[in-house]
Amino acid sequence: MAKGNGVRWRRVLAVWGLIVLAETLQGVLRQLWLVPWLGELPARQLGVVSGVLLILLITWVTRRWLRLRTPAQQLQAGALWLLLMLLFEFGLGTLLGYPPERLLADYDPRAGGYLGLGMLVLLLAPWLLGRCGGRDGD
Repeated sequence: MAKGNGVRWRRVLAVWGLIVLAETLQGVLRQLWLVPWLGELPARQLGVVSGVLLILLITWVTRRWLRLRTPAQQLQAGALWLLLMLLFEFGLGTLLGYPPERLLADYDPRAGGYLGLGMLVLLLAPWLLGRCGGRDGD
């Protein structure tokens, strides 16, 4: 792993794991409680909002520990999170038997899918919250 001023990839991966855990729990709770109450599409749309808030909260809480000092490091971390999350989302969706059309609909605003916005926040979260401080010394 990188030393000194480099990206601490283990930390970046650990925070991504925390985000996945929180998002997975949020998804289970959404299926159990919101889908029966609101219906599938509105529950998924609300899930994007709560997911964005989770991503921002986790990134905010871990921003100092991550030690991503430059915009390039912050965007590299966000790009890795995005790539891993897309692999996770499509891999899990395929394992659960969702057809590709259903998975892609979550990203299509014309079909009511706003997950692309959530993925954009995931990509930019380290950079956005890096602007808020947290670049203290090692």
